[in-house]
Amino acid sequence: MIHLGDSKSKTMLDSKIPSGHLSEKWNNYKNNAKLVSPNNRNKLKIIVVGTGLAGSSIAASLAEMGYNVESFCFQDTARRAHSVAAQGGVNASKNYKNDGDSVYRMFRDTLKGGDFRAREANVYRLAECSMSLIDQAVAQGVPFGREYSGYLNNRSFGGVQVSRTFYSRGQTGQQLLLGAYQALLRQVNRGKIKLHTSHEMLDLVTINGKAKGIISRNLETGEIKRHVANAVVLATGGFGKIFYLSTLAMGCNGSAIWRAHKKGAFVANPSWTQIHPTSLPQSGNHQSKLTLMSESLRNDGRIWVPKNKDEQRKPNEIPEEERDYYLERRYPAFGNLAPRDIASRAAKERIDKGFGVGAMKNAVYLDFRRAIQNHGKDMIKERYGNLFSMYEKITGINAYEEPMKISPAAHFSMGGLWVDYELMTNIPGLFALGEANFGDHGANRLGANSLLQACVDGYFVAPYTIGNYLADELKNPLPETIDKAFEEAENKVKTQLEFFINNKGNKTVDHYHKQLGKLLYDYCGLSRSKDGLQKAIEQITDLREDFLQHVLVPGTTKEVNAELEKAGRVYDYFEIALLMCEDALQRDESCGAHFREEFQTEDGEALRDDDNFQYSSAWEWKGENKKHQLHKEKLVFEYEQPSVRSYK
Repeated sequence: MIHLGDSKSKTMLDSKIPSGHLSEKWNNYKNNAKLVSPNNRNKLKIIVVGTGLAGSSIAASLAEMGYNVESFCFQDTARRAHSVAAQGGVNASKNYKNDGDSVYRMFRDTLKGGDFRAREANVYRLAECSMSLIDQAVAQGVPFGREYSGYLNNRSFGGVQVSRTFYSRGQTGQQLLLGAYQALLRQVNRGKIKLHTSHEMLDLVTINGKAKGIISRNLETGEIKRHVANAVVLATGGFGKIFYLSTLAMGCNGSAIWRAHKKGAFVANPSWTQIHPTSLPQSGNHQSKLTLMSESLRNDGRIWVPKNKDEQRKPNEIPEEERDYYLERRYPAFGNLAPRDIASRAAKERIDKGFGVGAMKNAVYLDFRRAIQNHGKDMIKERYGNLFSMYEKITGINAYEEPMKISPAAHFSMGGLWVDYELMTNIPGLFALGEANFGDHGANRLGANSLLQACVDGYFVAPYTIGNYLADELKNPLPETIDKAFEEAENKVKTQLEFFINNKGNKTVDHYHKQLGKLLYDYCGLSRSKDGLQKAIEQITDLREDFLQHVLVPGTTKEVNAELEKAGRVYDYFEIALLMCEDALQRDESCGAHFREEFQTEDGEALRDDDNFQYSSAWEWKGENKKHQLHKEKLVFEYEQPSVRSYK
């Protein structure tokens, strides 16, 4: 058990890591966890916010066990959750390729990939449970790619030297979500889950320090409603859309976790936001989002830029000796499969030096010529056909005949609500799953671990840990929704909504979101500096004040009002952005997705400082316009000692 805080803090972070050897901890926990007997589960109610892989899987699992569940999503159907957009695959250490993979190797790859900024016990559990997930998904009918013999096929992803990624062409997230969605709807039809679509959580309700419900808004009618439960689960994804231009859908946001944060839940490591190396590049100021191209393409595609800054020829006309395959040059052991943070920074370095390609000189080439020569077009089409079709539909370019153009883009939040080994926040009864928590990834997420974490949290971890909490809640009756805490939360929500409607400014929400996103990308994106972060904090603070004075939200609160939804989310983004910059400013080191320009090696690689920064930063809300308080969860490594993270 670990109890650690900073020297000024009385708050102690108890990560609740079980005793025993690394390989025994999860079994030790399950063997000693408190249980709720089957005849008592029907007496308990759980709210699950979010219907992506983490939300659908935990809701279905709890309902299958006999609990009563209320499930919420702001989409018009649970099938539109953003898990559907994941493409390349899901990791599992089954060693089907007989290439030396194992649970321990996957644990080590993930820990190293996260630059030794994650808990050993959580990361090992992720690798340990990965094998069960594949069996679960196959049983649900997920159509994983298979070899000619019928065995499940694997491919490699960045940051590893084995093939452990199971895939369904470029639609893995969609297929896994359909499996979870079917499990969810089965329980809806049984009456064990009450599904609320087109509902957004606007606040968390706590009573006597415990999570006891939420306030929601019906996005079709504007109705504000109170919902009570014995426990609340947030599975609401990440906040990468804070950058405005990102790989995420327009509706993705950080509001659910942020509203919980303002009720006392700590936010951990908010500055670690992953920039994905294989997005389609920005083509102009008209865009509201960017399109993700699966990292799996780096298995067969080679990344390069022209050696000549003023290159005017088409890519196929540039001979091999005039191409710079910079990942293969800088990281020969991993080449094009270097981890995402390293691949993204390397692309930015080439683009910033003037070697970028495309109309805006903001991209690099991803070339499949050699792969097609070696394996044939049919094989490449079998592996990535839908991705090539999508690319051609968007760009008009046939990538079988001409290299793709790709560029780094904001993608995944490694930061999120701080949770212990049980996936419970520091607010008893409030759990956070998937990308909503600060996760198993550390300072950088390896590709194909996102779907894995969401599914493992929902199917294999939280059903045990939530039961352990609820066992002691049987004796506590559910509060009534007329409780003062519900009334105060509802009034606070209504006050904010009315403020936006009555503000009558002259600038749109998107006007502010675009400016905020550019500030963050420039100063708290692929690289950061002390001066830049301080400048960002000043400018974001000023922009937030301008937003409060001049934002325009048309319509009313009693109707479908997308601008009103966005206003609340962007208001939260301003506060999240300030904390992201504060978190990055206090970490005087470079690690994973956090690259401080002042802390790098002679050859431009990240320079980690384990003596002073081997901790997860957990931030406590202290009130409007007040500085957050930092709490530190020291990271203890017993089985893998932190080493220089080299992929050369």
